[in-house]
Amino acid sequence: MPVNPHIGHLYSLVIADVFARYRRVIEPTRPVKFLAGTDEHGLKIQKAAQAKGLPPSEFCDMLSSRFKKLAEKAQVSNTVFMRTTLPEHHNTVESVWNALMEKGLIYTATYSGWYSITDECFYTEAQIVEDPTKGMISRETGSAVEQHTEVNYMFRLSAFNGSLLAHYQSGEHVFPPQQNAFTVQALEQKPLEDLSVSRPSSRLSWGIPVPGDPEQTIYVWFDALLVYLSGIGYPWDGDKGLSAGWPVDLQIIGKDILRFHAHYLPAILQALDLPLQGRLLTHAHWTVDQQKMSKSVGNVADPFEAMEEFGVDVVRFYLSRVGGRFRDDTGKTINHFFRLHWSRAQLDKHDREIQSQLGNLLMRITSPKIGNRASEAPAQSLASIHAELTDKHDSPILVLLDATKSMPQKMRAAMDGLELGEALDQVMELLRVTNKSINDVAPWSKNTAVAEVYACRIASLEALRIAGIALQPFMPGVAGRLLDALCVPPDERIWAVVEETALVERWAVVSEVEIQKAERLF
Repeated sequence: MPVNPHIGHLYSLVIADVFARYRRVIEPTRPVKFLAGTDEHGLKIQKAAQAKGLPPSEFCDMLSSRFKKLAEKAQVSNTVFMRTTLPEHHNTVESVWNALMEKGLIYTATYSGWYSITDECFYTEAQIVEDPTKGMISRETGSAVEQHTEVNYMFRLSAFNGSLLAHYQSGEHVFPPQQNAFTVQALEQKPLEDLSVSRPSSRLSWGIPVPGDPEQTIYVWFDALLVYLSGIGYPWDGDKGLSAGWPVDLQIIGKDILRFHAHYLPAILQALDLPLQGRLLTHAHWTVDQQKMSKSVGNVADPFEAMEEFGVDVVRFYLSRVGGRFRDDTGKTINHFFRLHWSRAQLDKHDREIQSQLGNLLMRITSPKIGNRASEAPAQSLASIHAELTDKHDSPILVLLDATKSMPQKMRAAMDGLELGEALDQVMELLRVTNKSINDVAPWSKNTAVAEVYACRIASLEALRIAGIALQPFMPGVAGRLLDALCVPPDERIWAVVEETALVERWAVVSEVEIQKAERLF
């Protein structure tokens, strides 16, 4: 856990929150459990606390509060915030450790390997390389490593190589697909070795002691990975795991920690006779000026400052649209990890785009001038308007109605395919078509027939209603204000009301809702 959250931490939280909020919109009667939190043990934290002259517990309280404030500021809707220093987590870790000991899956041995303080893990000879300036480093992360020989407790990870290989060969359990293929390849070409799951307390004192052996401290990653279980109350009584939220549908992680979540955690779960996670979504990491964010370089993007300047919803929109293209993350680096490039100029561009396409659109179409002209025309249903325009293929209103009806299905396909960027593209395309329709019809012009003004206005308001429902997972504040302005009741802000069958019913009826001049969304 770093001292201060950076934009990458906000990104992970937002991506997870978008999926959680989307699931609530899709299935409003199904409880959604969303776990966030902080892992607070390990040598890095121990040394950082010493440098600050603080007890580790006090130092962790300070750090964890910053990450919790970040989630709150970004309107992240997690239902649990679990800290690995809490007693509940301690109890879960001890329970798992004792269960694995009883099964003979943990044993003691002398272990020698290359240890990275930065990554807080051992690497094998095959996982390191010599760097001309840093010395020996991890091939995966580029972090410096040093040779350690210790008497540790070992987990029989090698026993699960075959079952894990079969699991990942059976389907795309890791997204994007190339990461699932990478996982299969790794298990085939470099079978898993037993894992050191403790450190001597003389080296690492800030952690959970090995049950019955205070001379050893449980390995930080073994400890941290179990937060997924402690966050939903493991060990459970009987078969209550399903109602508690296990197995999870989706875990969102950075690509650099894939092996911990694709190898270590599933092996532990199999050892406990628990089902594996549904899917792992791996994402890239953000850089500034093509460099990894670093306090010493001075290029750390502060998420609080970004949200203060541009607003929470705009930052969420930018992170989701740019960072939500997991199949084609750009900027491959020397360490074989894709990077996303944080750019204030690009954030400003996205800010102006969404304000123009959405904010200005709402102000235009709810203007009193257009509203008064539309009120002069006889009221019609959207279905009757569509029927009248069926033969007029170049009608901008017909194009808009067709785009409005088809957008939800396209967006849902993208969301279910874990493609957030593509999902937002569908919403933005609908907004673009709506703006073009208004420009083409010119409802403010005295030369435009009042019937066409009416049709343009209610078609645009309908497009905005559907866009507002679709944007709720991404921009909860803006979407909420938009739906309020459109007088959409809370119980009608769910996905069922925008599916094609619901639209057919709704469009057959003349709307009696009077929309007044809207306030600014941004």
